[in-house]
Amino acid sequence: MDEAGATRRAALGAVRDVEPAGLHERIAEWLDQGSMAPGVLTIRFARATSSTVSQATDDELADPVGERAAGVQLIYDGLRLTRRLASEEPWETGTSESGDLDILVADVLVARGFYLLAKTEASDRAVETVRAFGRDQTVQRETGDDSLARNLEADALELAAVAGTTVGDRTVSPNVQSFAAELAESVADDGFPPAERFLADVDCDRLRGLIADQSGSDGLTTSVDD
Repeated sequence: MDEAGATRRAALGAVRDVEPAGLHERIAEWLDQGSMAPGVLTIRFARATSSTVSQATDDELADPVGERAAGVQLIYDGLRLTRRLASEEPWETGTSESGDLDILVADVLVARGFYLLAKTEASDRAVETVRAFGRDQTVQRETGDDSLARNLEADALELAAVAGTTVGDRTVSPNVQSFAAELAESVADDGFPPAERFLADVDCDRLRGLIADQSGSDGLTTSVDD
């Protein structure tokens, strides 16, 4: 199954009504440039928790798994673009017009991502992902600690775990949270590599083993009523 392709199609479908055409084209271009790793991991967690999802084809992932994968992906790509803008500061290099457009692109991506996850068990985690990103950016500017920038990838993977796992009405165990953090440690400073390579060793059987560990009561709460 082409999970990266399914994620990209779902993400592009979620922004298909964005106007004007120039803004839509820039959004599509940014999505095409990036790795679909967060969305693909969402799909794999969903497959690991739900027998119905595990048997679905690419075309059958539109609702709800495809939407969750797209939501995770859009939030990550919006924050990824914001991070790049904060680093490159196009307004200081004479490319302010491009920078202004990219700010709008980032806002649209995050907003659409929130919309797709708003009625899911991952909604609270999506909000916390954006808040954590803002805190990290502030501290990074104040301290010069560039290592904080990579927290975005760890948070995106944990968001993917929550969005995918809760498709099957399962809670997210501490093992799953630790797995997402450890997986992010291999990410380079420029973001995720292609999903197929990054997640080559992360199959559904491995994820089922992580999800099966529900011991203790310290798992991540995923209820939308929290």
